Amino acid sequence: MSDHLIAPVAAHEPPYYAVVFTSLRTEGDNGYGETADRMGELVKEVPGFLGEDSARTPGGLAITVAYFRDEAGIEEWRNHLEHRAAKKHGREHWYERYSIHIAKVEHSHGFERERERERA
Repeated sequence: MSDHLIAPVAAHEPPYYAVVFTSLRTEGDNGYGETADRMGELVKEVPGFLGEDSARTPGGLAITVAYFRDEAGIEEWRNHLEHRAAKKHGREHWYERYSIHIAKVEHSHGFERERERERA
């Protein structure tokens, strides 16, 4: 089992932006996983990137929400050359359909249950 903690992106001080990418993929991986991992690393280099949450339903619907401090960060990611190439390839090979929604977050808060410490 991985030591990596699975958790939602922490709440940030508003305002900031959420880019919601909802997709339905074609059959098979066809290099998707490797490219997705690469995009996940590249987006971290974009100034103002705050993190992302991602989930997939058993039926194949995937939702990724990327959080950015400002619209300039979103624009930089949208125009990143390697990201643009991946999007083009995705439309040609990986996606049956997708939609993108961009929203300004005006309120944000979080909750985390306190964990009991393991007794040795």
